[in-house]
Amino acid sequence: MSDNSAGAVIVISSHVVRGSVGNRAAVFALETLGHPVWALPTVVLPWHPGHGRSTRLTFNEDDFDHAIDDLIAAPWLTEVKAVLSGYFGNAAQARSVARLVRALREKNPDLFYACDPVIGDAGGLYVPEATAEAIRDQLIPLASLATPNRYELAWLAGAPLEDNNAVMEAALALGPSRMLVTSAVPMMAGGIGNLYLSGRNALLAEHRSIDNAPNGLGDLLSALFLSRLLSGMDEERALQMTTASVYEVLARAVKRGSDELTLAADASSLSTPMAMVQMRRLMHPAQRKR
Repeated sequence: MSDNSAGAVIVISSHVVRGSVGNRAAVFALETLGHPVWALPTVVLPWHPGHGRSTRLTFNEDDFDHAIDDLIAAPWLTEVKAVLSGYFGNAAQARSVARLVRALREKNPDLFYACDPVIGDAGGLYVPEATAEAIRDQLIPLASLATPNRYELAWLAGAPLEDNNAVMEAALALGPSRMLVTSAVPMMAGGIGNLYLSGRNALLAEHRSIDNAPNGLGDLLSALFLSRLLSGMDEERALQMTTASVYEVLARAVKRGSDELTLAADASSLSTPMAMVQMRRLMHPAQRKR
């Protein structure tokens, strides 16, 4: 019998034939850290759209919903400890995954749901507004952890986020008890930050910014942080190790001149990163309101 002590994770996101984004990044990271993974693609692409146009393989909405029915009725559900969602091909898929999470929580109230709301970046939304709204209205309220970038959080919260105090206020207002915001406002010159807010901690993990980064960093970060929280690791240590892993993988891929993350070559960076990360404790919004 296989060892499922780490807990199986259902991962629902895009799949590319070539590259390390979406499910390709998340599944590799979770399996490297010892998790059995159930992987459900939302769309299939030959490669990331940033590399140029390619055929987009999609699923009929009813077929996707029936696959969710199958998962809900699966006889192995006791294996599943978490769900991680990322990119959706349409709004109906987000609604289907909300139904999955609710059904799994009826059987296991401790199910951990991590929502990576992959909807846009500094250039604006790159999914239809209806899809972004479904993620905001159907999935974010169910999330144990949300991992938006700062621009996604600004859209979800409906407010500009020019500093980290605004980021934290928006994270609190949006609702999940844990929020990890990438592309936070750096305090280190030439840096980039990941800001984590929970009921206990307001933490900023920073590293040097690297230009021309390959895609997939957000997918990788969400999977790694989820794994470390599931393992029971202290939040601050989980944030430090996750940020170090992502930075190390990024730096090595750029050094190789790769247009994709080179996860297979850098698997050790996922489990035992050596990169230095600047950690800062911020004033939690709850402390300012006392």
